[in-house]
Order: sequence, then C-alpha cells, then structure tokens
Amino acid sequence: MGKVKLGLNRLSVSERITLAETIVAKMTGNPNFVTPVPALAAITAKKTAALTAQNTAQVKYSDSKGATEDLADAVKELDLIVTQAALYVENVSGGDVAKILSAGMSVKDAAVPVGPLSAPTDLYAEVGGGDGEIDLNWKPVFGAKNYAVFMTTDPNVPDSWAFKKNCTESFTAITGLTSGTKYWFRVAAVGAAGQGDFSDPAAKYAP
Repeated sequence: MGKVKLGLNRLSVSERITLAETIVAKMTGNPNFVTPVPALAAITAKKTAALTAQNTAQVKYSDSKGATEDLADAVKELDLIVTQAALYVENVSGGDVAKILSAGMSVKDAAVPVGPLSAPTDLYAEVGGGDGEIDLNWKPVFGAKNYAVFMTTDPNVPDSWAFKKNCTESFTAITGLTSGTKYWFRVAAVGAAGQGDFSDPAAKYAP
C-alpha cells in the first residue's frame, strides 16, 4: 500500500509553491479524486498568499523582518493545507500508487524488514575501572534492538557458555568477577527476527 511522500521540510519556499501548483493542476478534473479535501481553490489561495508574501519579502529585503515573518506564516499555512490534501489523497486512493502519483504527489519507499542479524564483530575485552570488572565493546549491528552477552571460563566446553546480561548499547561492563580468573565472552545481536549469530569470543583476566 502506497503512502504519500511530501518532504516539505526539505523544500525551499519556491519548491513548496511549485508543488502546490502541481497538485492543483494534477487534481483538477482527476476522476480518482472527485471532491478534493481541502478544495483546490483553497490550496490555490494559500499558494497565492505564500507567493505574495515571498515577493514582498524579496522587495523589502533591506527591512525584511516583518515581511519575513509574514512569509513564514504564509508558508506554514500552505504546508498545512497541502498536508491535509495529502491525507485526503492517501485515504481516497486506498494506497494505490498510480492514483497517488496522478495527484501530483510522490510515494514513500516501502519499508524493508530487517531479516536475521549478522554476528557482532570486533568484540574487545579490557580491564575495567574496578576489581573484578571487565569492559566489553564491539561494532554495532544494524537492526539490533539489544545484545545478549554470554560468558564462560572454559570455551572448550560448549555447554559452559552462560547468559550474563542484555544491553542496548554496543558496550557494557561485566562486574563481580573473580580477580585473577580468565573469562571468555561472546555477544549476539537481538532484533525483530530473534537472536543472531554469536561474535568471535574475546578473553581477559579479571583484575
């Protein structure tokens, strides 16, 4: 289902005025949108007001504070009425891309869901700021909502890996460890599709 794309904040005043003119021209007599809301005449009026305010601001550039404020107000009103028209087009078109385009409006790119997440890379373990603390950091994974950290003292025993904590950032501190003991860590990204593959392990002696 198509969604209307306006991107008004990225358009200059002239581009917004041109967009309003295009919408009115494309929707005039358009069988897909028989009773536009707002009325096309209302959009034209706001467009004309914005154009007039723009011309006034340009003429009075040397003393343009008041004119610039008038222009800003006129553009806000134009943005509002164009946005209302976009909502009307989106509802009446039922998301039909061809119909949206026929109204002189663009269509948002379809969202692409993130699939299985890749394993975090560059996992690094270093001595933390206190006794029994090891700090971990790794490269963030696109699409990850959080990360699951696992730990072991014997990586040669697969079942020895135990879940330690969840964290939302690509770094964390592991505390409460036994000083002088060597620990191995691995991390997996977790997203909408579930938990991804584990990173390569990183090891450090707890201080």
